[in-house]
Amino acid sequence: MKMIKTPLFILFFLCFSTALKAQYIQVTDTYSAPQFVEDVLINSSCASVSNISVTGYNFDDGKKSYGRFSGTGTTFPFTDGIILSTGKAISAKGPNSSTLSEGPSSWAGDSDLENALSIGNSSVNATVLEFDFMPLGDKISFNYIFSSEQYLSSPSASQCSYTDGFVFLLKEANTSNAYQNLAVVPGTAIPIKSNTVRGPGTICPPANAQYFDAFNEYQHPTNFNGQTKVLKAESSVTPGTLYHIKLVVADQGNNLYDSAIFLGAGSFKIQKDLGPDRLLATQNPLCEGSTLNLDATTTNAISYQWLKNNVTISGATNATYTVTETGVYSVQIELSGSCFSTGEITVEYSPKPAQINTQLIQCDEDNDGLAFFNLSQATNTITANNNSLYASYFLTSENATDDISAIANSSNFENTQSIVYARVENDFGCFTVSEITLAISNNTIANPANLETCDTDSNPADGISTFDLEETEAGILANLTGGNVVYYTSNADALSGLNPILNPASFQNTVAYQQTIYAKLSSGIECYGIAEFDIIINSFQGNFADAQRNLCAGSSIQLNAGSGFSSYSWNTTPVQNSQIITVSTAGTYIVTVSNIFGCTTTKKFIVTASSIAEVASVSVNDFQGGNNSATINLTPQSIGNYEYSLDGTNYQLSPTFSNLSPGEYTVYINEENCGQIEYVFYVMDYPKFFTPNQDGFNDIWRIPFLQFQPKATVSIFDRYGKLVHFFTGSQPGWDGTLNGKNLFSSDYWFVIKLENRREIKGHFSLVR
Repeated sequence: MKMIKTPLFILFFLCFSTALKAQYIQVTDTYSAPQFVEDVLINSSCASVSNISVTGYNFDDGKKSYGRFSGTGTTFPFTDGIILSTGKAISAKGPNSSTLSEGPSSWAGDSDLENALSIGNSSVNATVLEFDFMPLGDKISFNYIFSSEQYLSSPSASQCSYTDGFVFLLKEANTSNAYQNLAVVPGTAIPIKSNTVRGPGTICPPANAQYFDAFNEYQHPTNFNGQTKVLKAESSVTPGTLYHIKLVVADQGNNLYDSAIFLGAGSFKIQKDLGPDRLLATQNPLCEGSTLNLDATTTNAISYQWLKNNVTISGATNATYTVTETGVYSVQIELSGSCFSTGEITVEYSPKPAQINTQLIQCDEDNDGLAFFNLSQATNTITANNNSLYASYFLTSENATDDISAIANSSNFENTQSIVYARVENDFGCFTVSEITLAISNNTIANPANLETCDTDSNPADGISTFDLEETEAGILANLTGGNVVYYTSNADALSGLNPILNPASFQNTVAYQQTIYAKLSSGIECYGIAEFDIIINSFQGNFADAQRNLCAGSSIQLNAGSGFSSYSWNTTPVQNSQIITVSTAGTYIVTVSNIFGCTTTKKFIVTASSIAEVASVSVNDFQGGNNSATINLTPQSIGNYEYSLDGTNYQLSPTFSNLSPGEYTVYINEENCGQIEYVFYVMDYPKFFTPNQDGFNDIWRIPFLQFQPKATVSIFDRYGKLVHFFTGSQPGWDGTLNGKNLFSSDYWFVIKLENRREIKGHFSLVR
């Protein structure tokens, strides 16, 4: 069934469609090569254009890779111009709704582009616009935007290295000279590519981001993911010389993710080069009071007219013009054949720093009329506290003006002359010269009393403490009307004003025990005098670190606080006031001592109880062949630092011994303070065979040392599980008989039950 639209709906749809259409650029690909260059790109009669060609790709549907675009009514920076693409030119119109990868892999690249971009022979899908021209001016330029699908907002890491590019190649026509690429990042030789101009915000690193415009959303005038800002390609040329221009855009590596160049209509200009703009932003403005001579001299010029801010300057009709103030200056040059060439330059001025003369007053320590000055103390005054200004100091005004032979050691300058000169300069080299008068002040202030303290903040004493230096200020200012006191650790620093003590109310001395401090009395940067005083740290001699002492059970020890102190006080009950005390119980004992300076400090004795060892038991893990072990277990009453030995020579801290063979052992247990004991234990194992042949050797099968466990039992069985013998730890063992008869040679099994209920099973051989 057809849908019937009301007139109102149709009107709304048409208006909406028109509004949407107006948001996007429009592209036509029916123009010829001469029309591209002569009617669209070049806007000057000062160039003779010839040999025009454009090559790209003709798609099966008749569409081309180049065309003319219109940006009227859109936010696109160009309202008209030429597009060269690596896909269909017509597909460039917005919105940004699809990925453009339209060129086939059979579409070739361009070797000149590859050489200019240093990408080997990896280009494909090249569109090329070429022509010859002969300029009458000495400078050419044109404006362009590079757009690309490779500006992905969420790329993978592998996509960061792929890059499409564009070149604007220039050389003298009909020569073998190398091309010059004008499509470069401004101020550099870096060619314009999708990875040399890229903004931040993705995993791909940004590059020259100030020239990148944006990653595009859906509603954008073009169907590309991103683009550069409007860039300018420019070069000096020789008037009357025939040049060849070649503009190329191409994909790199593969035919995916198309790119395009948008050339602004009429932006190809033949101009007169008046030199670089003199701007604050580019750090090259003119200085206040200076001039700039502009020279537009051009061969075959008929007339000149200078303009300021697009307003004709009356009488300025010569080839040269002198700039004296800020403005945009341009010149119109009439050439033969009703051709007009233009040139333009923007000039900005930077003001000079204000000239501020000042005076430095320095203390004359020995009243000989000479003193050392830190000239940089005048910097804040002569720069009016402007941190963007720089000051340097000279012996003469001429040297300051010419910026030669600056005073090398301006922080320690002796006043062999009463005036020095400061060159105050801004970031643009604009300067003034100020005078600094050097005056002296005789030192007449009194020295205050020394500051003393006790060294109680460290143990052992290190001669370091914290002082409030400002306690001396009243003594320094005695009989004076006032002033500012600043403290230093050296006389040289006080004179120069360098390295002041930043927190004098909480100063920690840097020289142990005694240090001289220099207090400078001044008003601003003017020195009235320097006072001296010492800070003294009275400390104790001896070791006041905590001490560890051991006390064996049932004994006593002496604690000695050391000699040479004025008083002693122990934390005992009652308090004891002697140098040495005797204690018989464990605990923490603290003595407080004082010296002749009235300083006190403390020493702590930590007395720990210990005792000789007492063995509770020995845990033996035997019947393991040569891998037996034994652990010595002490009673809970055993308190101390014990070491253990099986030979009385080699001691260990562990109570466990390993890799023991069967046998009798004596363990020596030593406590470092209370003495040593010995204890005997046994490691058992069973014989693997015996030979009961009545020769007096190995006739009885028994467990060595089992007699020390008389309640232990041993049961012996033949291979059928029949009990053939039973004996206890106090009995001798088995002689190989059953009911008085010899049993045959064979393997026999046993079960041993020790007094600690441990059970050992195994077998042995009877050999006859």
